[in-house]
Amino acid sequence: MSKIASYFQFKELGTSFRKETIAGITTFVAMSYILFLNPNVLAAAGMDKGAVFTASALAAATATLFMGVVAKYPIAIAPGLGVNAYFAYSVVMGMKVPWQTAISGILVAALIFLALTLTHIREKIIDAIPYNLRVAIAAGIGLFIAFIGLHNAGLIVANADTMVAMGTLTKGSTLLAIFGIALTLILIVKKVPAAIFFGMVGTAVVGLIFKEIPMPTSIISSAPSLKPTFGQAWMHLGDINTFEMLIVALTFLIVVFFDTAGTLIGLTEQAGLLDENGKMPRAGKALMADAVGMTVGATLGTSPTSAFVESSSGIAVGGRSGFTSVVTAGLFILALFFSPLLTVVTSQVTAPALIVVGIMMAGNLKKIKWEDMAIAAPAFLIVIGMPLTYSISDGIALGFIAYPITMIAAKRGKEVNFLMYSLAVIFVAFLFYTHS
Repeated sequence: MSKIASYFQFKELGTSFRKETIAGITTFVAMSYILFLNPNVLAAAGMDKGAVFTASALAAATATLFMGVVAKYPIAIAPGLGVNAYFAYSVVMGMKVPWQTAISGILVAALIFLALTLTHIREKIIDAIPYNLRVAIAAGIGLFIAFIGLHNAGLIVANADTMVAMGTLTKGSTLLAIFGIALTLILIVKKVPAAIFFGMVGTAVVGLIFKEIPMPTSIISSAPSLKPTFGQAWMHLGDINTFEMLIVALTFLIVVFFDTAGTLIGLTEQAGLLDENGKMPRAGKALMADAVGMTVGATLGTSPTSAFVESSSGIAVGGRSGFTSVVTAGLFILALFFSPLLTVVTSQVTAPALIVVGIMMAGNLKKIKWEDMAIAAPAFLIVIGMPLTYSISDGIALGFIAYPITMIAAKRGKEVNFLMYSLAVIFVAFLFYTHS
């Protein structure tokens, strides 16, 4: 016990074994919904739910353990929301790319991620892309996944005359989703810890009571096999041989880049762990944790990992050291034996989580300089482009193309980094290539 306290600097950080354990449990409960939500999202791409469940748990455990032991931060990592939707709905379903090839794209992005992190180039690339466009990407992803959630709930449906319309509200499945949305929002507003998780549990229980959800045959079982997904990313690396797939890999890289970097800074600031210059100590090790998680996840068969903002719940109850992450990682391993509960987690159960997380991510809209049209216009195109094109990459492309144009028009072309000009050219080619 004393060695643990010494290694994780409990005394220096003003924490204790009890505090860190409670914080680790709190973080896990707050983010455990991803273990059941991620298989549902990736199943839409044709992937095996059980294999994705196991891959997600193992990738989360590996990355979070690395974060705790090596980087020593109370921050958990798991397959991220938004980028998994991009994988399933944009790449596989929208672009008709086999999931095996798409997951190879994730692996390529992960390997680039590792190289950039090891060489410290990652921070320079992030700095090259304007802050307003970064937060616009986060907000756009929020609107995109909220739109998916509303569709999965049956509240938004296709309409030949108006493109989209309100769905039939008298259907049992839609009423269940509406109940789940209301319950989750009430819990969020009441600031109940792990509100999303308990919202999903409450929705599932009501669904079982009213027989809208089938009763699971068991609760505990051995971990589902990884055989359907394991190693597919490496076997299909040769398929990443077109301009289109290279852009897909680049998009995975860009989205995870911004998501993780922003979350890490925000959480370490919340925990009071930034240094006197406002910088994050051991930033390279923290970034490496995410790179490792993404590589392991692609190999096992799941979507890219990222630092989870739900780690703030553990920090809020006192988590300050890496031991918080060690506890969370252990619980991800334990969760492997509860896969039968997957049958309970239907699209109606997960829809409220998608919508609520979308609302949270949309909070980034307030960070955009709307009074500056040269910045506001490309940011708006990113935000609105993602849900309306049903594609994260297309939304990013619209904004990145518009940005140099509006800045040049405002006689501020010198403020645009050379990389942004290069990305604008790449995305023009990308749009014409994918939509010709």
